[in-house]
Amino acid sequence: MKILFVTSEASPYVTSGGLGEVMGALPKALKNTEEGIHCDVILPLYKGISEEYKINMQKVCDISFDLSWRKTGASIYKINDSNIDYYFIENNYYCDRRDIYGEYDDGERFAFFSTAVIEFILSSDNIPDVLHANDWQSALSVIYLKTKYSGIEKLSKIKTLYTIHNIEYQGKYDLKILYDVFGINEEYKPIVEYDGCINLMKGAIVCADAITTVSNKYAEELEYDYYAFGLSRIIQDSKNKMYGVINGIDYDYYSPEVGGDIYSPYTRRAFKSGKAKNKRELQIELGLEVDPSIPLAVMITRLATQKGIELFLHIAEELLQENIQIAVLGSGDTNYETALRNLTKYPNFKAIIKFDRTLSKKLYASGDMFLMPSKYEPCGLAQMIAMSYGTIPIARAVGGLYDTIVPYGNEGANGFLFENYNAHELLYTVKLAMKVFEDKKEWASIVRQAIKSNFDWNNSASGYISIYKKLLNLKE
Repeated sequence: MKILFVTSEASPYVTSGGLGEVMGALPKALKNTEEGIHCDVILPLYKGISEEYKINMQKVCDISFDLSWRKTGASIYKINDSNIDYYFIENNYYCDRRDIYGEYDDGERFAFFSTAVIEFILSSDNIPDVLHANDWQSALSVIYLKTKYSGIEKLSKIKTLYTIHNIEYQGKYDLKILYDVFGINEEYKPIVEYDGCINLMKGAIVCADAITTVSNKYAEELEYDYYAFGLSRIIQDSKNKMYGVINGIDYDYYSPEVGGDIYSPYTRRAFKSGKAKNKRELQIELGLEVDPSIPLAVMITRLATQKGIELFLHIAEELLQENIQIAVLGSGDTNYETALRNLTKYPNFKAIIKFDRTLSKKLYASGDMFLMPSKYEPCGLAQMIAMSYGTIPIARAVGGLYDTIVPYGNEGANGFLFENYNAHELLYTVKLAMKVFEDKKEWASIVRQAIKSNFDWNNSASGYISIYKKLLNLKE
């Protein structure tokens, strides 16, 4: 079984969040889970990819093709990691940019990328059984296979799986550029047209042989307007080919035993003393009062509306009157950044406004509680990572948070959940966690359950293998 992952990012080469983490881990997990699976990953060769990777890449070929009225082409490079071939599409005009997203011509850039993917497949003898595309940036690879490349025999047996990692970002563009930028003829306009504009995600949902999203709960939520950002009807029409598969985390990287960037490695059996050492060091580094009896709540997040920052800000001053320490690490919306900086007038609050992967691991290992009051959360990796370090999530019961956190008051509780997008529900839940924290025996029981929780990628890989086999009519 040959799987080709089409993605705009993949760890460790380039990542801005969950998609990159998934594309770095899932292909390897698939190979480890079942024999006979061959995985390739293809992505753009961005300017920002480190030279330490580029110098080890081998050139595979050059390809030329048309993108609408343009004559263009690409060079294809390859690097092998853990028996996975990662292919990189190079074109200085489209890929030599400061940022991977947010350019004025992102539509054209990813139309080029998707076209180059199909043309590369055509130029090679390595035809995948399943093309697995991800989010709007690679949606066109699915759409093109089912439209303008549909008459090519060499490609006719390829099945397509499309994964929605976050439905908020859909690839919306003016219908006027349908052919000029995307090279899509009028006959295929109904496939991508939605709500008066081009919607690339909608087109991929319609064209894909199967659709997945990154938790069972999120798959259910997408049938409702509140979560689907306008695509609920399309999701409802496609639910017979929709599956939810929860993401996993890399325990070789996010593990207190491995240590890595944390102050002091600790075993899960001796989490109490290990956590105390790390907590003390973080309190010293951040200038917080060194006191093991004060609960330390941490938040590691993009500063975006999705992450529930406004809920936290609404109750922050009231919460900071309590016997609690809070440290927030993240960057994003400048208004949120300013509001968090203003809270540093409180000696028990620290805001670190930047992306810092090393510091994030220290916070995971040192915190007692992990705040994640998301407005919506397709899967979420942070709550799983936190639990790996024995840091207890306090989160809203949505998406992957609902699927991975057993709320306090239930058998096997490994965290705390609140239902509604309401600041004072968040406040009440944090205060409840603080009260439970005072009962050391009860708290230790929750920590043990969190550490025992298993979010290994092999579990996720089994879910995807089952879907691939259904697409290919293979026996499970």
